[in-house]
Amino acid sequence: MFTTLRNAWKIADLRKKLLFTLLIVVLYRIGNVIPVPFVNTKTMSVMFDQQLSGTIFGMFNMMSGNAFSQATIFALSIQPYINASIIIQLLTIAIPALERLSKEGGEEGKKIIGRITRYTTIGLGLLMGFAYYVMLKNYNTDFISQTGSTLLTDTGFLQAVVIILTFTAGSAIVMWLGEQITEHGIGNGISMILFANIVARVPGTIISPLWEMCFPSVEGTSSTWYWAICLLVSLLAIIAFIVFVSQAERRIPVQYAKRVVGRKVYGGQSSHLPIKVNMSGVMPIIFAQSLASLPATICAFTGTTSGWWYDNVFSSTSVIYTIFYLLLIVGFSYFYATIQYNPVEVANNLKNNGGFIPGFRPGRPTSDFIRKVIHKITLFGALYLGIIAVMPVVLSAITGNTTFSFGGTSIIIVVSVALETVTAIEAQMMMRNYSGFLQK
Repeated sequence: MFTTLRNAWKIADLRKKLLFTLLIVVLYRIGNVIPVPFVNTKTMSVMFDQQLSGTIFGMFNMMSGNAFSQATIFALSIQPYINASIIIQLLTIAIPALERLSKEGGEEGKKIIGRITRYTTIGLGLLMGFAYYVMLKNYNTDFISQTGSTLLTDTGFLQAVVIILTFTAGSAIVMWLGEQITEHGIGNGISMILFANIVARVPGTIISPLWEMCFPSVEGTSSTWYWAICLLVSLLAIIAFIVFVSQAERRIPVQYAKRVVGRKVYGGQSSHLPIKVNMSGVMPIIFAQSLASLPATICAFTGTTSGWWYDNVFSSTSVIYTIFYLLLIVGFSYFYATIQYNPVEVANNLKNNGGFIPGFRPGRPTSDFIRKVIHKITLFGALYLGIIAVMPVVLSAITGNTTFSFGGTSIIIVVSVALETVTAIEAQMMMRNYSGFLQK
């Protein structure tokens, strides 16, 4: 990875893209510390640590890089955009007009769908901003009675409008920053912002606990450096496993028939059709999290973070939530595999170019075989994502430590985004190398 970045830095065009991406990330991180007006951010952080860190808001805080717990202008982060993308992609399948627009509309159709997604993002940002304000108002009274401090410096109508619109504008700006990275940077802007948010939490969530285990600050506490080493080795093993599965692929052999054109013979080569084990990347986990956490989010925004339904169904440590979360990951994995890979189209392309898979006739038998292979591979990839994402939740339920709840998800997101970014940079480097070769 470091070799790829070093080689990319030597190319002027890619160096500009890398610097532009870094500039956007820095601007985003600056916005992550700008507080929303009329909110006492210090008492908000204290209240979050005392009451909300173990709730579903812990996931929001992780995906926003601690901005959610500090009530900054980017507190909603990319959540509205992710939810809008889920809604539009599902509606694309359900509504024939949107399906035709996505498949037959070409570049103009993609622009229209992108515009619809942006409008939906702003609408969801407005709704989530209102919910955030309602949460602050509900917890404000309880916090005053407990500590004497206020979360909101003023609760008037005008102040409420300013807070809600600030949150909404922040979500729109985050969406715009992500699009700028996608268009003018190294690509995959929303994932890059999510990557920056999670990496920003590494010192507090990984380095500090390991340091405290090795060098305890409380007198009389014994050092547990051996547990710190075990945790570090386990973390490195999980990262290596994620990298291995992310790079793994199933190669279907393809043979091209010989063709005689004039006095020349074309074809006759042997090749392969690569199908990645985890072709959907990290998106199934992100989408599954958004849907699985929706009931708990509504409860938390309204101030209801206790009771049988919340503890046994909606909570991220409950058995029902874990099973539903796992099923959603599997479902979204198949959903993305269906969108990204069309066996009929692949079989037709092979047939038109004189290629065939040994042992299968061109046409429908080939497409059926490819579909069968994709289903098997997708099942393995979905179970891999599900196990990595659910295992910390299981550990959290067993140990009672809620800090584990989103650990596996964070690792998968960071590693997957890093690998996708390196792959995109390598593709752009290869394109420029071919261009230079042709010019020579």
